[in-house]
Amino acid sequence: MSRLADTTSSSTETPRYETPSRFRIRLGMMTTFAGLFLFIVGAKPNWLGWDRSPVVGFVQITVFLIGMALIAAGGYVALVALWRGRQRTIAADIGARLVSTGYVIAVFAGMADVFGMGSQSLPSVPYFGPWQATGVLLGQATIAVGLLMLVPYTRSRAV
Repeated sequence: MSRLADTTSSSTETPRYETPSRFRIRLGMMTTFAGLFLFIVGAKPNWLGWDRSPVVGFVQITVFLIGMALIAAGGYVALVALWRGRQRTIAADIGARLVSTGYVIAVFAGMADVFGMGSQSLPSVPYFGPWQATGVLLGQATIAVGLLMLVPYTRSRAV
C-alpha cells in the first residue's frame, strides 16, 4: 500500500509516519543541549577551566560553529515535531529557511579569515574580531527568528 493510499483513507486521522513522537521531541532537545555545550566549549572555554589561549583561534571558532549547527538542527527537529502532522503555515516554512540562512551567515562571518575575506591573511593565525562577532550575532538572531516562526501558534476561541 502506498503512502498516497494511506493519506486518502480518512481525512480526520493522520498517517502513522506523520504522527508526532516524543522521541523526536526528546531527540531535538538533547541535540540542542549537546549543541549548547559545544557552543560554550568553543565560545567560552574559560567557563569550564579549559582556556589555553588569550585569542579565539580556528579550533574554537569551528567548535562553536558546530555547536550552533546542533542547536539549530535540534531546535528545528523539536519544533517540527510539535506540528503533530498538521500542515505547516507559510510563516513556518519561511522560518525553516531562516534557520538555515542564519547558520550560513554565522559560518561565513565566523570563518571569514579562513575563507580569505577577513582582516587577517591566511598564513597568520585567524583572528575572531569585532566584525566577525557582529556577523555571528546577526546569524544567531536570524536563527532565533526562524525558530520562533516555527512555533505552532493556535488561536484561542472566545467562549
